[in-house]
Amino acid sequence: MTPDLARNPCYTDPVPARKHNLTLTLDEDLLAEARKIAIDQRTSVNQLVRDYLTTLVAGNTGRAHARKELKKLMRKGLYEPAPITWTRQDLHER
Repeated sequence: MTPDLARNPCYTDPVPARKHNLTLTLDEDLLAEARKIAIDQRTSVNQLVRDYLTTLVAGNTGRAHARKELKKLMRKGLYEPAPITWTRQDLHER
């Protein structure tokens, strides 16, 4: 066995040492529905969970980057305002 692989006690295949097991407690009906979805998508419930978590983390990272860029723009100013060509009296004319 190569040093970068660890034996997973739940499976007979070696699992890369950088991956970790996660135990979830799910309602029986929820798991049954998740299995149906996994079958329809020709994947496993494990892969569905991995994909969801990957998307969640990527989205959060993207939002954090967007928030940082927005704050930078707000400090700098989003636009150059045009010169004011009206008066208060112009605004209140009826």
